[in-house]
Amino acid sequence: MDQRWKNASQSGDIDFLYRLIMEDGELLDHITSVPFVDTPLHIAASEGHVQFAMEIMRLQPSFARKLNRDGLSPMHLALQSGKTGMVTRLLEADKNLVRVQGREGVTPLHYAAKEGNMKLLYEFPSACPESLEDVTIRNETPLHIALKNDKIEAFEVLLRWLTHVCYDEVHQREKKVLNWKDDDGNSLLHIATLRNQPEVIVLLLNSQVDVNSKNLAGWTPLDIIQHEQPISDGGIGAMLCGAGALEGSSLLSVQTFTYYMRLRNSF
Repeated sequence: MDQRWKNASQSGDIDFLYRLIMEDGELLDHITSVPFVDTPLHIAASEGHVQFAMEIMRLQPSFARKLNRDGLSPMHLALQSGKTGMVTRLLEADKNLVRVQGREGVTPLHYAAKEGNMKLLYEFPSACPESLEDVTIRNETPLHIALKNDKIEAFEVLLRWLTHVCYDEVHQREKKVLNWKDDDGNSLLHIATLRNQPEVIVLLLNSQVDVNSKNLAGWTPLDIIQHEQPISDGGIGAMLCGAGALEGSSLLSVQTFTYYMRLRNSF
């Protein structure tokens, strides 16, 4: 029986599927009971059989969030197979599928950011703005992923959604995402500095970023420029300094002095 429903899924044969259901009315429930499995929806999504996939999703909606043994959902498989039409139909059926976390916490939006898929980078945040806040097991937002893979255009699209479309009235959430740190304590500004992405730094400095945020090594973005990637013309360093960036060591002195003055004034 297993191979028969797999054949139906691979060929997209809806009639054959119903013949199997007539023989065993609990067929789809049997598949649901397996923790990690390629469901008929996984197979159809990977093959690009849109009508078959929509019928399966109507009959068993839970399949859309189920992970196979590789830790992938049907939408993840459709993305990997380049079945963009399938991805769009799945998104139309359930916008929250873009937030399903697969292996290592990667969502479909993380995947699109890594690949620089511009079409989907417009569609996903439009359907589900909250997906911009989802993080991987390494605490990476989709914006982190875009920068780490040098997908500058992808980053610009996501930043535009974040600052001008998604959260135009929710500035605290915008600030939270822009200053979010990965497992190494690196913010978006740290990453852009590490990877020498001046165009990104300009965009971030015009947004709500903390220019003196420290990573786990205790380095600010200015420390990175001066210690890891010294630039003779001072381009990025000058931009950071112009925005009030400080070295980690001097920042401690400034913070200590500020605390002292606040304490003094309170008396």
